[in-house]
Amino acid sequence: MSSIKGIIFDYGGTIDTDGIHWGELIWQEYVAAGVQAEKETYRDAYVHGERTLAKRPIIQPTDTFKELLLKKMTLQFEYLRENAPNPTINKEKEEEVALRCYKRVTDTLTRTRAIVENLSAQYPMVLVTNFYGNMPVVLEEFGLNGYFKEIVESSVVGLRKPDPALFALGTEALGMKPQEIVVIGDSYRKDIYPSATLGCRTVWLKKICWADEPVEPGYSPTSIIDTLGMLPQVIEKL
Repeated sequence: MSSIKGIIFDYGGTIDTDGIHWGELIWQEYVAAGVQAEKETYRDAYVHGERTLAKRPIIQPTDTFKELLLKKMTLQFEYLRENAPNPTINKEKEEEVALRCYKRVTDTLTRTRAIVENLSAQYPMVLVTNFYGNMPVVLEEFGLNGYFKEIVESSVVGLRKPDPALFALGTEALGMKPQEIVVIGDSYRKDIYPSATLGCRTVWLKKICWADEPVEPGYSPTSIIDTLGMLPQVIEKL
């Protein structure tokens, strides 16, 4: 029988893509849509977009995930048009990539939503995420609202992963000792390491990463999985 009493979930790259980093997922849809860009230039565009969203209130609290994706693609394509212009970097492709990404998420959630729902019936859960201030709207959009006791969202609380203080807020929301909690996330640096320093058990959803993430000595993940479908059985053994 598991000694785990509560769960902290990451969202982006975990629940919505089942372990595929968002940078990689968007790149896959660039390729599928026939956008002609060098991957390194695309990576620069992706980082530019994320930094811009972190600094400026472009995403509104009422924005749906589809609206969020369209705004992300606008920032990326504006960067590409300025730094690597070609005929495929146009408004039509911009919208196509956004809609392709949206479909990937809706398709993935047909699998992962049931896992989250079943775990929520067994354990109190909290969401700890680097997001843009519209997480409640996104959860409702995808039928995930009601599964989490509390949402700890970076842009709302003024902290950002990998700061362990964000996960400390999650443990406080659960009202449990860190060792009674398991944290699930797709990034070692942003999810696994900071929560492990607090004493939480950790499950690293490691599938398609953005970059190499070396494991810090003494802070190895409790378990590693490559799909959320493995999570219920792993938790039972903790």
